[in-house]
Amino acid sequence: MSPPGRPKGEYRRAPPEGVSMNPPGRAKGPTRSAPEGASTMPALRLSLQFADASHRALLARHRVQRWLRASLDAPAELTVRIVDGNEGRTLNRQFRRRDYATNVLTFPYQQHPLVIADLVLCAPVVEHEAREQGIDLQAHYAHLLVHGALHAQGMHHERQRDAKAMQARETQVLAALGFADPYAR
Repeated sequence: MSPPGRPKGEYRRAPPEGVSMNPPGRAKGPTRSAPEGASTMPALRLSLQFADASHRALLARHRVQRWLRASLDAPAELTVRIVDGNEGRTLNRQFRRRDYATNVLTFPYQQHPLVIADLVLCAPVVEHEAREQGIDLQAHYAHLLVHGALHAQGMHHERQRDAKAMQARETQVLAALGFADPYAR
């Protein structure tokens, strides 16, 4: 059963009762520690789903994990679902009362001690925006995933002060990942 407010569909899935997520013979948690002084990124448990697979090649699991982990300040369980225009519009209408598909929707369920959220990206909208803005599609996906992950951690952009702080954090994370400032256009 989904938590209250959670969209119905193929989102986060718990293992069947009595089934462990750790294969037999494998230790729980990290198997080795980082060298002293090395920075470590928070742990991420990711479910990557493609209801619209048109951009699957751009969104290799290791890339999506890297982009998300760079934006996290705490361990997280995230579901990223890439949808078509119909599902994007339905979710936006149902949860935000806006009758159009939007680029990214974030459904945060918990922020502490573990971030738990669903991020829904609408492939046709993301592609249209990238083409319209003359930017690389993969860079736009990276930006929107970082943006969604920051929302999942409680950042917002309704007020100008909050928007500036969120944009600064997005720019910082994307620069560390090798992407240009998305707000410098």
